[in-house]
Amino acid sequence: MPRATLANSIEIEYDTFGSPDDPALLLVAGFTSQLISWDPELCDMLADRGRYVIRYDNRDCGLSTRLDGVEVDTARATEIFLLGHDETIASPYTLSDMAADGIGLLDHLEIDRAHIKGVSMGGMIVQTMAIEHPDRVASVTSIMSTTGEREYGEPTPESLAVLLADPPPDRQAYIDGASEYAVWASKRHFDLERARRFAAASYDRAFYPEGASRQMTAILASGDRAGGLSQLRVPMLVIHGWDDTLITPSGGQRTAEITPGAELLMLDDMGHDLPVPLWPQIVDAVIAHGDRNP
Repeated sequence: MPRATLANSIEIEYDTFGSPDDPALLLVAGFTSQLISWDPELCDMLADRGRYVIRYDNRDCGLSTRLDGVEVDTARATEIFLLGHDETIASPYTLSDMAADGIGLLDHLEIDRAHIKGVSMGGMIVQTMAIEHPDRVASVTSIMSTTGEREYGEPTPESLAVLLADPPPDRQAYIDGASEYAVWASKRHFDLERARRFAAASYDRAFYPEGASRQMTAILASGDRAGGLSQLRVPMLVIHGWDDTLITPSGGQRTAEITPGAELLMLDDMGHDLPVPLWPQIVDAVIAHGDRNP
C-alpha cells in the first residue's frame, strides 16, 4: 500500500479505489479501527458510483505512525471529562491533529476538496475537519457518531465495558472475542463469522493495543464540537442506527439538530456497525448527498 509523509512528519498508510478523475471521497475509520474496517466491497460500490475512494489508517493505528511509549493517564482524562472539571486534559494529540492528518493526506494526493465520511471516532474527526478546514470539504457524512457533549450518545455500561477491555494478546482469543461485538451491533444482521474473519485480519495486519489509550485520550481532550457545528456551513448528512448501544441514537440526533441544514437518516436494524444488507441504502444516501453538494 502507498504511504504518505505529512508536513508534521506523521506517516499515513492509505489506499484508493476508483478513478482519480472522479470526486474524492475520504473515509475515516473509528476508534482503533484500521483502514480495512472499510470493506473493499463497500469501497468498490462507492467507486462504481463515481467516487475516488480513499481509506487510511489514523495515527496510532494500523500501519501509520505510532507514538510508541508515549504515556497518557486515560483514567484521569475520563474523570475530568465525565465530571466536567475545569481542567485541561493532557494528551499528545487531539482530534484536531487527527483531522489535520486527513487534510494532509489530501495535500499529498493534490486534492483541493473532498467529500468526507467517518464512522464513530471517524465521525468526530470528519466533523472537526468540516469545522476547521471548511474550504477543503465538499460535504460531510457523520455515521454512528456524536457531538462530544456528555449528555448525548452515552454508551450503555455493557457496551462501554467491551470497548475499554484490554484485548487478549493471544491471536485465537482475540478472534474468539469478536462475539462480544454483538453487544452493540445490529440485532438482526450481526454476522459472527464475518466478525471473526475481520478480527483475524486486523490482528494479522497490525495488532497494536497501545494506541487505544492515546486515541481515547485525544477524544476526551478535544471537548465538544457543539459550537462549531452550530455555525457549520458545510453540507452534513448524519446516519445512525436505532440498535446502537455504544454511541446511542441521541448522539446522531443531536448532531443533526444543531448543524444547520443537516439531513438525518435513522436506520432500523443498524447498530454500531455497517451491516452488509444495509450497504445499498447507505451508499445511495452518501452518493445522493454528495451529488447535491458537488
